Amino acid sequence: MAAPTPHDTDDWWRDAVIYQVYPRSFADGDGDGTGDLAGVRARLPYLADLGVDAVWFTPWYLSPLVDGGYDVADYRTVDPAFGTLAEAEKLIAEARALGIRTIVDIVPNHVSDQHPWFRAALAAGPGSPERELFHFRPGRGPDGARPPNDWPSQFSGATWTRVPDGEWYLHLFSPEQPDLNWAHPAVRREHEDILRFWFERGVAGVRIDSAALLTKDPALPDFVEGADPHPYIDRDDLHDVYRSWRAVADEYGGVFVGEVWLPDAERFARYLRPDELHTAFNFTFLTCPWEAGRLRRAIDGTLAEHAPVGAPATWVLCNHDVTRTVTRYGRADTGFDFAAKRFGTPADPELGTRRARAAALLTLALPGSVYVYQGEELGLPEADIPLDRIQDPMHFRSRGTDPGRDGCRVPLPWEAGARWYGFGAGDEPWLPQPATWASYAVDRQSADPGSMLTLYRRALRLRRSEDGFGDGPLTWLPAPRDVLAFARPHGLLCVVNLSGEPAGLPPHERLLLASGPLDAEGRLPPDTAVWLRG
Repeated sequence: MAAPTPHDTDDWWRDAVIYQVYPRSFADGDGDGTGDLAGVRARLPYLADLGVDAVWFTPWYLSPLVDGGYDVADYRTVDPAFGTLAEAEKLIAEARALGIRTIVDIVPNHVSDQHPWFRAALAAGPGSPERELFHFRPGRGPDGARPPNDWPSQFSGATWTRVPDGEWYLHLFSPEQPDLNWAHPAVRREHEDILRFWFERGVAGVRIDSAALLTKDPALPDFVEGADPHPYIDRDDLHDVYRSWRAVADEYGGVFVGEVWLPDAERFARYLRPDELHTAFNFTFLTCPWEAGRLRRAIDGTLAEHAPVGAPATWVLCNHDVTRTVTRYGRADTGFDFAAKRFGTPADPELGTRRARAAALLTLALPGSVYVYQGEELGLPEADIPLDRIQDPMHFRSRGTDPGRDGCRVPLPWEAGARWYGFGAGDEPWLPQPATWASYAVDRQSADPGSMLTLYRRALRLRRSEDGFGDGPLTWLPAPRDVLAFARPHGLLCVVNLSGEPAGLPPHERLLLASGPLDAEGRLPPDTAVWLRG
């Protein structure tokens, strides 16, 4: 076991830096073109050297991989494409020996249509106990040919699919992902058992997918815009589920992070009460444009909504569903909206990279915990995937208008001169890597003191060694227009220039880290950030 780190405490999650691994694209250990747990185990020293406190793995369970593993057929089995349960247990233990905790992903809203429960429900027929675990209903109209209601999909397209015996089943995502009926006690018992299964194997936490969607209005009424309560988002009975889950987590000292997309700050904060979830993702900040005023409002709003329940904020720039930061910040519209994603949107990679470097220092200086999606520390841009190689169901269900999420899921480049950039030594990766990615490879960036990887490594070491970073207060400082400046405890200052002109720095003793060089007069250039000792 490695010596305890400064974050080796019961409340480590309040200010941890958590690295998101999308296993399919991290590293390929067996040469079949798909990333796997063997690949992750081989690269654990890289993660330790980077300086992260924990790793969140997107689903590695048995799955047809229709939706990248978010269509789970068995929560207690690792998909053979990724390895075995024994290998997952080794990975959890080996990571912990390096001071890195493991967070696994649970997908409670739905399962795969290949899950034993759903296959049994199809076989059992209408009115059976097996169908009560899902939302099966007769259709509308004289012949039942119309769906039971008109709910919109999270993935575009229909939310109901008709089976041969005439009934319909609900799926808020793809037809291969039938929604579970969370009013059924067996569904609740099963998920509590799944939590125990993984906590007993040493995981430190659980990320909850689509955490606000589980429970539905039992009447399944038609959708009415603005209806209160909503028929399937943020329903009050959902909090009973998470209070039960929290009791399970507390048995093991485990923690939760919820994927909670809610615009209402008060409703959002309810999920973070002391007997529910520990943390939740901050999508207001993630989707915010690169604009000083809006970023400050997002930061203030985030801290304000967390304060009443005493929960730490989380900060993230990108994940496996979102356009890469370098590309997004290089566009005219620097925000993120699923509905606005289109092919061929131009981006300036140099501008995007400069802003992404500054955003990294901004994010890592804020109070709370930070999530870093794999490849962000390399400054990877969004990749253009050839039409015949796209796999994301969002693309197909949008009838080809949405490029989907594959562009941020391309396998990582490790070695500039190796085949497939060192991702694997055998078959071609499951998604094609751009021909220009040698410059982003880990080995090349490790040797470059000015690289994005070097910046992240230096920032994470400083964040861990300086007591003023992480959870705690933030105080805004006077600053020129479109410049963000704030103080953290112990004399730490962060300044980010989002204006079009160089900006002077506040009085300080020394410069700790800069996202780019200062100008000849010691001023902060546009789209640049610094950490200072005040």
